[in-house]
Amino acid sequence: MPDIIMPRLSDTMEDGVVSAWLKKVGDQITRGEVVAEIETDKALMELEAYEDGVLERILAEPGVRVPIGEPIAIVGDGSGTAAAGAATSGSDTPDATAKIAAVKPDTTPSSSGSTIQPSGTQPDSQPAARKKSSPLARKIAHELGVDLATVVGTGPGGRITKQDVEAARTASSAQPTTAATQPPAVVPVTSPVAAQSIPAAGEFEEIPLTNIQRVSATRLTESKQQAPHIYLTSAIDVTDLFAFRVRINETLDAAGESKVSVNDLLVKAVAVTLRKDPSVNVSFAGDKLLRHKGIHLGVAVATPAGLLVPVIRDADRKSVSEIAVECRDKAARSRDRKLRADEMSGGTFTLSNLGMFGIEQFTAVINPPESAILAVGAASDELRLENGAVEARKILRVTLSADHRAIDGAVAAQFLANLKELLESPLRIVA
Repeated sequence: MPDIIMPRLSDTMEDGVVSAWLKKVGDQITRGEVVAEIETDKALMELEAYEDGVLERILAEPGVRVPIGEPIAIVGDGSGTAAAGAATSGSDTPDATAKIAAVKPDTTPSSSGSTIQPSGTQPDSQPAARKKSSPLARKIAHELGVDLATVVGTGPGGRITKQDVEAARTASSAQPTTAATQPPAVVPVTSPVAAQSIPAAGEFEEIPLTNIQRVSATRLTESKQQAPHIYLTSAIDVTDLFAFRVRINETLDAAGESKVSVNDLLVKAVAVTLRKDPSVNVSFAGDKLLRHKGIHLGVAVATPAGLLVPVIRDADRKSVSEIAVECRDKAARSRDRKLRADEMSGGTFTLSNLGMFGIEQFTAVINPPESAILAVGAASDELRLENGAVEARKILRVTLSADHRAIDGAVAAQFLANLKELLESPLRIVA
């Protein structure tokens, strides 16, 4: 009987979560029919059936995280459906039990601090060198200092997965220190520092991270650790830009077309600036830089599941009104988790705008493999000296975060100078 496996649905995906099954055991399915929804690190994706048949067994229930390539269901001719039903009532079906245990392990800590083994499996007593493990599991084990010989594999055939290594690390850290090895106390019991411990049970609520939040946390931590960030801030007079937007929207409104936002104008201005000077439109690649030929701008969108970054491809070649329509559409589908993986990949530069929340200035973390991100704050009224007279002007502060390995300070400064010049002469944005 063929397996339905967890597919790779994005370039950064390592595992996925079954969000919902749209078919139940015993249902007839046809090739190409959507059978489940999978939550990846970027979006909620539809999983299509690989071939015709009957859904005989579901191995991964909703909410279960499954590594790429592992089975989540079995499709057959229908003869296995009865056996699957018998398995749930206690019949001896070791194959189904083993697969279900492999996908959905019980990692409840025991009283000794170790991890309880999934039912239907036995500890693998093979030497570490002979234990089956995924490349990612071996990498994580090396980074965390976990001996694979001590890890119980919950994958098919006792294969050690990334989750097994992390669970073993957690269990090891949770084991109490014995009296013989416990270091002498250096902080008095009455010290205020001693009170700064983990809150007692019932005093907090545990909120599991979504796939997006979990992967974002990993990638952004790696970004800060690996890429030496430099930050440059520029104060831009956008008084004329705001007036220009009013004129554009009056024209668009008269033509029955959608209006543009300040953010749409910023996206277009950044794209035009990158086209004029592509030295910031790069990625660091060890002993070389990759200068991207296309200008594909990521636009950060806050969603209930976490931060998503849909990409406006070839933004320099699109009109402001085209950018406005695309940004609005992709932002709405981001919040509904309806974006495709290809619509969130391939970005070469990102823009993050928190001005709508009243934030005047902030710094953003670079989204690898990109080398720069522009943080945009809110425009505020400030008094400026113009032609010998004091005037109230709209001032917008933007901060460029750049990977110093790929972008020198002078290069980053020149980019901001070019962007400032363009935004203060807004007619050139659409020229």
